Amino acid sequence: MPRRGLYLQGKTRWLFVGLALVFSLMLLTYLLECAPMPEGNGSLPGIAGEMYSKEYYQALLQEQEEHYKSRATSLKRQIAQLKEELQEMSEKLRLAHEKKQSAGNGAGHQGTKEQPSNDLLEFLHSQIDKAEVVVGAKLPSEYAVVPFESFNSMKVYQLEMGLTRHPEEKPIRKDRRDELVEAIEAGLEVINNPDEDDEEQENKGLEKLLFSESDFVEGYYRTERDKGSHYEMFYRKTESESYHHITLFRPFGPLMKVKVETQDISKTIINIIVPLSGRTEAFAQFIENYKEICIQQDKRTYLTVVYFGEKGFSEVEDILKNVEIETNFHNYTLIPLKEEFSRGRGLEVGARAWDKGNVLLFFCDVDIYFTPGFLDTCRLNAEAGKKVFYPVVFSLYNPAIVYANLEVPPPVEQQLVHKKDSGFWRDFGFGMTCQYKSDFQTIGGFDLEVKGWGGEDVHLYRKYLHGGIDCHPYSGAEPVPFVA
Repeated sequence: MPRRGLYLQGKTRWLFVGLALVFSLMLLTYLLECAPMPEGNGSLPGIAGEMYSKEYYQALLQEQEEHYKSRATSLKRQIAQLKEELQEMSEKLRLAHEKKQSAGNGAGHQGTKEQPSNDLLEFLHSQIDKAEVVVGAKLPSEYAVVPFESFNSMKVYQLEMGLTRHPEEKPIRKDRRDELVEAIEAGLEVINNPDEDDEEQENKGLEKLLFSESDFVEGYYRTERDKGSHYEMFYRKTESESYHHITLFRPFGPLMKVKVETQDISKTIINIIVPLSGRTEAFAQFIENYKEICIQQDKRTYLTVVYFGEKGFSEVEDILKNVEIETNFHNYTLIPLKEEFSRGRGLEVGARAWDKGNVLLFFCDVDIYFTPGFLDTCRLNAEAGKKVFYPVVFSLYNPAIVYANLEVPPPVEQQLVHKKDSGFWRDFGFGMTCQYKSDFQTIGGFDLEVKGWGGEDVHLYRKYLHGGIDCHPYSGAEPVPFVA
């Protein structure tokens, strides 16, 4: 009996093995015969032989490339159509505006077809009027001011660095680049194809020239969320001293021209006023920059140094005399004050010491570094009775900390870069400013009774805001060697 049981168990075991083999063979046959075939020729490359050759893949890539090219062509066509529609809309708005101006008070009803265009045009112009584009507005405090951001064809100097934490954006983000390129091109269109009023203004200046994108120098823009975007742009030929200043506004619609003017700054003198006490080494470095930028290149500045105390005065006097001997430069004044240092007091004395009429003042500290481009920016953005220019300076960190891994910090010229590891935008400072002496006297100058470091600067800024003078801060000023 035991042997018979073992025999039956072995036979049953082999029977199950056979059934499993038959079932596996049937399943394999089903998969080979009934499985869905892949698209194409029905074989997978590398499995059932080399069915696809190199030519096949090249043809496939070429097909995909043609598909993307046709898609890109279609998108470009759509963009061109949208631009044409925008131009047609702008032309309709311009014609509607001209008809409205030419019609008298007794012209009567214009008809229901023209009414929507007139309403739209009135709305757009009301947005411009609200946005403080043409004239300044009285603002309650510096917190109500929307600052401008500076840009050129390569980069944007951004105050709000966001998640990137970069003080300058390069390369420019695509959506912002498209917006700014459109504004630059619109400015070129205004210059190269002026209206009759613009042509009369151009005839008063230089002869008409054809401008291109390479003639764009710099621009400023800001966006007020409830009104639109404001653009100030400057164009200049290399051999010319005159700048074409174009003001555009985008009131949540097509770009609209606000103002066109030609500014000749070839004879605009800047009186640079520096209050000082001690710090003779910093002053010697400041003078080196002043010689290179102002005396050798710009040649349209005057230097006023107001010195407090007696210690170090003779050294400052010797530095200025050496500059006079080396460069034959006489356009400076050294004013000694036997008082305790007060920056506001020094600037006040320096401003009132000028007795040759109205002049553009630049309130400057001894650790400021600037370029000829900044001096022209100061001239272009300050206007007597209308605008005061407040550059947002870039403060550099202590080089001993930034370049701690180096034995010797690099030269100052190599430290002047806009990077998040080297410095930050000092958007809370109001000490550096370009303003005309007449405006400074009209508002009463500094209030020296204001206490606190920098308090007199903020108080002066608030005076301008309450007086209705446009004094919006601008980013993109030159770096400042500053120890944080």
